[in-house]
Amino acid sequence: MKIQGRYILDDTGRTLMLKGVNLGGSSKIPFTEDASFTGRPFPPEEAAGHFERLSRRGLTFLRLVVTWEAIEGQGPGIYDETYLEYLRKLLLEAEKWGISVFIDPHQDVWSRWTGGDGAPLWTLEKLGMIPENFDAAGAAMSKPASMMWAANYNRYAAATLFTLFWGGKTFAPDTHIEDKNVQDWLQERYIAAFRHCFRRLKGCRAIAGWGIMNEPHYGFIGHGDLGAVEGPVIPLGVQPSPFQTMSAASGFAVRVPVYGVGFPNYRITGHKVFNPEGLSIFTEGFSCPWKTAGVWTIENDRPKLVQPGYFSRIHGKPADFYEDFYKPFARRFIERMREVNEASLFFIEGIPNGRHPSWGAGDPGNTVNAFHKYDGFTLFTKTFRSWFNVDAGRIRPIFGRKNIAAFYKNTLAEDLRWTRENMGDMPCFLGEFGVPFDLNGRRSFKTGNYAAQEEALSMYYDAIDANLLHSTLWNYTADNTNAEGDRWNAEDLSIFSQGKERALAGWLRPYAPATAGTPLSLSWDRKRGCFRYRYRSDPKITAPTEIFAPPELFGEDPEIELEAGSPLRREYRPAERRLFIWNEGYDGELELRVNKK
Repeated sequence: MKIQGRYILDDTGRTLMLKGVNLGGSSKIPFTEDASFTGRPFPPEEAAGHFERLSRRGLTFLRLVVTWEAIEGQGPGIYDETYLEYLRKLLLEAEKWGISVFIDPHQDVWSRWTGGDGAPLWTLEKLGMIPENFDAAGAAMSKPASMMWAANYNRYAAATLFTLFWGGKTFAPDTHIEDKNVQDWLQERYIAAFRHCFRRLKGCRAIAGWGIMNEPHYGFIGHGDLGAVEGPVIPLGVQPSPFQTMSAASGFAVRVPVYGVGFPNYRITGHKVFNPEGLSIFTEGFSCPWKTAGVWTIENDRPKLVQPGYFSRIHGKPADFYEDFYKPFARRFIERMREVNEASLFFIEGIPNGRHPSWGAGDPGNTVNAFHKYDGFTLFTKTFRSWFNVDAGRIRPIFGRKNIAAFYKNTLAEDLRWTRENMGDMPCFLGEFGVPFDLNGRRSFKTGNYAAQEEALSMYYDAIDANLLHSTLWNYTADNTNAEGDRWNAEDLSIFSQGKERALAGWLRPYAPATAGTPLSLSWDRKRGCFRYRYRSDPKITAPTEIFAPPELFGEDPEIELEAGSPLRREYRPAERRLFIWNEGYDGELELRVNKK
């Protein structure tokens, strides 16, 4: 694969449309009791069956979840070679089924010990932290209730580790690990681990590229007033300020507000005491790095905030997480990984529904803006109605299916516009989106009817098609069950469960995996069984345009209409689940319609 402007091309010059899934949800946790990830996303003996299923459904581009902990969980520089050999075998099997992947260095709220996944335990222990005390001290919810795990981004442990990872040299100059500043030490270990992984997987032709970090978070960077709550990831529930989390983590009892639904915003509905027992999360000889840096102190046996705006400015100007901290790291990561393979694509992420770093002519090429988008109202309430939704950003209701569909479409279009204006018009990729399957009180599990999920997924894909976006759905979890979901933080978004596909009508769709020219528009009317595709053909390309058109949707002999200036050769091969169209030197626009007879 190679990048040309906003397009991703294959070796014949055809424009690719990448479509697939994230593999998989349970890859965030170990497979065995000894904390080995060998067997994630599925045991090797099951690989062929899963890859065959994904290939037949047209999901041939996968975002493969690989955590830092999976590679280097036993200690700094101790790599799990058994796991890496397992990944290699997995990728060789994927190649047999025509499947490509990009490796996703995945994390959520830093680590399993801070309520998510990603980093090894020793990243916390090297700073003298005691994870067993996190819950009691309010530093993290290690076992958060369903969909509340994201609140850990605003708790002490994850926020501190992210701040140290990105900005340790700036904000914690006196915090060191093994005689290195904490930022340099953590970043070097992270890059070295994934570089080692890349080296072990070198030669696997299924690998198309690499992510840099899933949903990187800024921690405390940019926070204007540490004594106040600013921009919580989840505005409901317990809402400590950064200073309150710092105080509680160091052994002080702190009274924290609890927020509930109000109008037009949220309101305080009660309070909770963090750390009533006065436990410190630090072992003897260690202390809070922010106390060491002079952000706060102890006066009259109580914590006192000294520098409320400490993280808000750098070099005399407002701190910009993306430009000042994330972008330099992303550039370094790409450069180090390119030493292993110059041809790889790199997928740059920002915070969901947030900004991305700017990218220009002087920055590394072969990059893709890989943003995430979820319907927050459906995701967090686990309810779906096609006629009602909420624009969480503007806190306003949306009524009517057409208006909700337009909201989905326009939200994605905004990311494309931002990319054109700030990232050199690089290709855009929707790396995550999805729908809970335990919607509406887990009703579908009782009835077997997944109509709500089918409708929700169709609305997502309609918006994706309207914007001609590449995408990977979250997710495909091979060991998902109705009882355990995706096996991580009570999430249940897998399209595969208990040996069967779910809501197939919502995600089995025709599309154009390869176009001998430039895509112009694409749509699928699933109720009428009508697929439309417009593109401008390139007469120099001899390889055919390929349309994924499975016979389950169109039958063995679909009605095919092709409007062009001259008749072009076409061939439908139901066994290959593809329609092929050859340009034969034609230069101009084509409109293709495929209908079930």
